[in-house]
Amino acid sequence: MSVLIKEEDFIQSIADGIQFISYYHPVDYIRHLARAYEREESPAARDAMAQILTNSRMCAEGKRPLCQDTGIVNVFLKVGMDVRFDTRRTLQELCDEGVRRGYTNSDNPLRASVLDDPIFARKNTRDNTPCILHVELVPGDKVDVQIASKGGGSENKSKFAMLNPSDSLVDWVLKTVPTMGAGWCPPGMLGIGVGGTAEKAMLMAKQSLMEDIDMYELLARGPQNKLEELRIELYEKVNALGIGAQGLGGLTTVLDVKINTFPTHAASKPVAMIPNCAATRHAHFVLDGSGVARLDPPSLSEWPEVHWAPDYNKSRQVNLDTLTPAEVASWKPGQTLLLSGKMLTGRDAAHKRIQDMLAKGEPLPVDFTNRVIYYVGPVDPVRDEVVGPAGPTTATRMDKFTDMMLAQTGLIAMIGKSERGPVAIEAIRKHKSAYLMAVGGAAYLVSKAIREARVLAFEDLGMEAIYEFDVKDMPVTVAVDSEGTSVHTTGPQEWQARIGKIPVAVA
Repeated sequence: MSVLIKEEDFIQSIADGIQFISYYHPVDYIRHLARAYEREESPAARDAMAQILTNSRMCAEGKRPLCQDTGIVNVFLKVGMDVRFDTRRTLQELCDEGVRRGYTNSDNPLRASVLDDPIFARKNTRDNTPCILHVELVPGDKVDVQIASKGGGSENKSKFAMLNPSDSLVDWVLKTVPTMGAGWCPPGMLGIGVGGTAEKAMLMAKQSLMEDIDMYELLARGPQNKLEELRIELYEKVNALGIGAQGLGGLTTVLDVKINTFPTHAASKPVAMIPNCAATRHAHFVLDGSGVARLDPPSLSEWPEVHWAPDYNKSRQVNLDTLTPAEVASWKPGQTLLLSGKMLTGRDAAHKRIQDMLAKGEPLPVDFTNRVIYYVGPVDPVRDEVVGPAGPTTATRMDKFTDMMLAQTGLIAMIGKSERGPVAIEAIRKHKSAYLMAVGGAAYLVSKAIREARVLAFEDLGMEAIYEFDVKDMPVTVAVDSEGTSVHTTGPQEWQARIGKIPVAVA
């Protein structure tokens, strides 16, 4: 006997799920991160995890996005062959309507990040459609739905290789993870797909990220097969790299490692690895024809009693309105700062437009002299907010513009997330500038430090416009100082050496 799935029930279930995952971390992630926080010995990593945990609780309570990058939506459907749909739309159209409804919800509007032409126009679709849809026909009379919102920072760190059959998976992972930097916002999890073909391996890696984090339970009971032994080996060896939370150095880089496999050609060993970031967002529900799916919110008791607040004893207070190049040059690597005053914002599209204007000899619409720029694309505000969640974007995307900005505009410092590459570090050293790192995965917490926000230029770029933020005690870390010393190099080096002397513990 067939089951009828109504069009409206399907669409609304997708929309509700998207809203749900925008502000609720999965409970398994919270539990594992809380354990990692308790055992962390690196002050910088511990502070970053405190910000992420505090942000997570705030988002659960305030129903606002965990991260300003509210992702590109992935939908995995297992459709029972006894199911009928009460619709004339395709499954792609049904899912896209759910995405559209979820992202334009007036109570919690989510940032639209999807562009309709990846090569030429790169024009924002304004509603985050289309989603990425995968469909499998299975026996039964239900529709199994998994949805995830995947941020660009972690998605951009996806890796793939065609290994020789005799090559070591462990060696490849340990060689590859350090090349991913910190733009994927650790601590998170690694999804690995091995076998099949190139596209099958990538799909398996992505699907593995939908699974519950269970490394604590696995370590407690012990492995029961070779795949579980491999997961534990990779978990321990990746964490022994010392990359740590936000790449600052520490005991925990990954909370779990998942591995999916599939038969493959005798000459092949396709391997894919995709990380999930600190804003891990996914949900699972089943439609059986009885109506809209129900998603039960986690209890606030699941969150640890961690409440990050500015530490005025350990952090240096900086007045951005009177900031000078000499003061910037005095900052030390790893030093924590609390920024107050007015800063500018700008990211990829704004930097490209500035570059074009300078090349044409046109005057810039904003004076950057002795100013600080924050690499961010915020979520639109609601109710009494001056700005929505406004965490940092990956700074390396602006590396090729850094020398231009420091040499030609009067800019004296930058704020973003993760490490800077060699080109940017050399420009920072040459111009005696500095790069400051804000915590990726703490977007709502960061937004509470922003007291005023207004668009100054390039309004047509939407979230990529140049804003001016007036901030109070915004927390950052000096990640690259005026001498070119990067804590994303020194921190992991120090902690990799220290971890070699620390007994392995359950996280």
